[in-house]
Amino acid sequence: MAEDALRRQPTLDEVAEHAGVSRSVASRALNNAPHVSRAKRDAVERAVRQLGYVRNSTARALATRQTGAAALVVSGEDPSIFADPFFAQVIVGAWAALEEADLHLTLCLAASDRGRERVEELLRSKGADGAMLMALREDDPLARIADEAQMPVVFGGRPVGSTPRWYVDVDNVGGAREATEYLISRGRRPVAAICGRLDTEAGRARYRGYRDAMLGAGLDPFPPREGDFTEPSGAGAMAALLAEHPDVDGVFAANDNMAAGALRTLREAGRRVPADVAVVGFDDLTVARIADPPLTTVHQPVEALGREMARMLVALVNGQDPTPLILPTRLVIRSSA
Repeated sequence: MAEDALRRQPTLDEVAEHAGVSRSVASRALNNAPHVSRAKRDAVERAVRQLGYVRNSTARALATRQTGAAALVVSGEDPSIFADPFFAQVIVGAWAALEEADLHLTLCLAASDRGRERVEELLRSKGADGAMLMALREDDPLARIADEAQMPVVFGGRPVGSTPRWYVDVDNVGGAREATEYLISRGRRPVAAICGRLDTEAGRARYRGYRDAMLGAGLDPFPPREGDFTEPSGAGAMAALLAEHPDVDGVFAANDNMAAGALRTLREAGRRVPADVAVVGFDDLTVARIADPPLTTVHQPVEALGREMARMLVALVNGQDPTPLILPTRLVIRSSA
């Protein structure tokens, strides 16, 4: 009897491992929280009986504060942004990782004053177990709101001018540099750049990569020709480049949508791609594969970006302290260059 009394009590982590679920799922199952499947509840209950786990009342009180949901917050105005191929892949990746942890995904837009108020209320009231923030612009109020949040927050891409504690990003500088170096290696002169929004870190970083490659080759970089990551903005930027620099024969566009717009303008202007002008994009989305001609582009692992953001958030919810993550890029060669 004395030996039994002194025997170490099993922990919640051991219950979770025995049941084959995450710690957060085990905690929610033990406390009858929502959003846990019947099969996982049964597995946790079996583990509790088999291990002789004794529930702690303090831990139970804390655990019941969990909502079973995580929020993906995008600083954008148009709900259709979630149908954009980029954000659609991010959502697929995040959903898959949250599904493994039995967390639901909530989507939020936060560009209008009312939208930001709702997000601020969500973060301060702990209306979710954690949040992932994306597409922040320079001086975006969401960055301040995140600093004051009463829950874990993971950034998808770093905000302009700051480095948050937890973030997942891609190698924007390295990818843009590789794309530009490829154009230079093919003898393209001069090489111009269609930048993304320069009030975003992705827009600035990709222009920085282009500029580094040009200076490294002893060439003068073009001033940034800014677009807003949409196809029409790429078409407009390409038209302006042709008007000012009709001799341009290489273009790096900071995403595939803008590269597709550049292809349209070149075609309408009677310029052959790549014979007259070579074009390289960034993303490697479906639009790159179906473009005419198919786009040479920088592949970034978009679905993995969403998945790793969600995994980092789950780790934070479970009391861990994950390290920031930079995902690699690679150049995919197709007909446009």
